Amino acid sequence: MAHTRFLYHIVFRTKGGEPLISTSWENELYRYLGGIVKGWKGIPIEINGMPDHVHLLVLLVPCDFPAFMRELKANSSKWAKGHNPNFSWQRRYRAFTVSSSVVDRVRLYIKNQKNHHAKQPFENEYLELLEKFGLQVTLRSTCS
Repeated sequence: MAHTRFLYHIVFRTKGGEPLISTSWENELYRYLGGIVKGWKGIPIEINGMPDHVHLLVLLVPCDFPAFMRELKANSSKWAKGHNPNFSWQRRYRAFTVSSSVVDRVRLYIKNQKNHHAKQPFENEYLELLEKFGLQVTLRSTCS
């Protein structure tokens, strides 16, 4: 029997990049996102973010990834509307595969989002991720 798993670093933003995630319920949101990952037989390794975006490091068995993302964003958006009726995620997301050898580094990066963003805005972080993973510069317009 083959054992296959995929490590993903997933990033998505609130609609319009608005600061819609409140510190009063962000940890509940991260637990909710983790519950969705577990429902897909995955393991949420690290979930954290800022008022305008989230990062997830997850381990997934092979699955229909676009369907997973639709469920992750739709269900968490419905949940978050209970805390902020104006809440929604933007349509786009980015997901990067991660090597097992860098899990600890990516986990620390996600865990330290608040410190990281005290020095750097999301747009710069996003462009760095695109460049790091070899995505074309023409994708820069997808930040918004």
